[in-house]
Amino acid sequence: MSATLAADGSPNLTRWRLVDTGPLDGPANMAVDEALLLHFDPAASLPVLRLYGWEPPAFSVGRFQRAEDALHLERCAAAGIPVVRRITGGGVIYHAAELTYAVVCAPRHISDAQGVKESFRALTGFLLRFYGTLGFEASWAVDSQPPGKRLGVRTPLCFAGQEEYDIVSGGRKIGGNAQRRLKDVIFQHGSVPLRCALAEALPFFRQPPAGLQEGATSLAQLGVTADSAWLRERLVAAFAESLGVDLVSAFLTAEEKATAARLGAERYGKAAWNLHGETP
Repeated sequence: MSATLAADGSPNLTRWRLVDTGPLDGPANMAVDEALLLHFDPAASLPVLRLYGWEPPAFSVGRFQRAEDALHLERCAAAGIPVVRRITGGGVIYHAAELTYAVVCAPRHISDAQGVKESFRALTGFLLRFYGTLGFEASWAVDSQPPGKRLGVRTPLCFAGQEEYDIVSGGRKIGGNAQRRLKDVIFQHGSVPLRCALAEALPFFRQPPAGLQEGATSLAQLGVTADSAWLRERLVAAFAESLGVDLVSAFLTAEEKATAARLGAERYGKAAWNLHGETP
């Protein structure tokens, strides 16, 4: 899909595709994310905001992570919980009751934010606006860290640590966000937890750190119990207002669907990739 032109003939940088795929299984979700990235042309494509969910619940591991180091894989298999590999880094995440987003854009679509930290700040600001509209205060971890707290400590579990531009409320991390950069392309995805599902995930973690549940929070724990459709609308509005863009509902293109189907069959449906990071 090519970018539209403004009245003066220049590219319209405010028009974005809004692709809501609804809940999919873990392999399909990761295949669609990668397909959107692969088909994005930074010079011509409209940037994308994708919304989705997870059905059934699944674990995702970071791009360079050894799944067996963080998870009891035999327990996951016995419980029928898929384990999939993301195209982004970071630690393992349990995806259950959550609203997930993905963004594919070029730096020029977010005011030429070039560095990773700069683009993280630009692409997570909408979450602060979104949480503010729900009636509670949230901030970037770097702006609210207590004295002596270290940020950026690598952990095998996403919610066990905090990065500078993670979102926190009352000192507790809410959701997680991860980014991947290609030449002139930014891909980012992240989660908005509707309720805390960490208790369900604990038996599958090999070495859950003390205080894991106490260090994370969710919308339900913060008093927000609205239905997911209403929350989606508020999230979309916050994104449009924060970035000053126009979101136009769209479907995956035929090419994106075909690539997602191929990736689902050849990569995300294979243990070699999901568990070991090996291309089948």
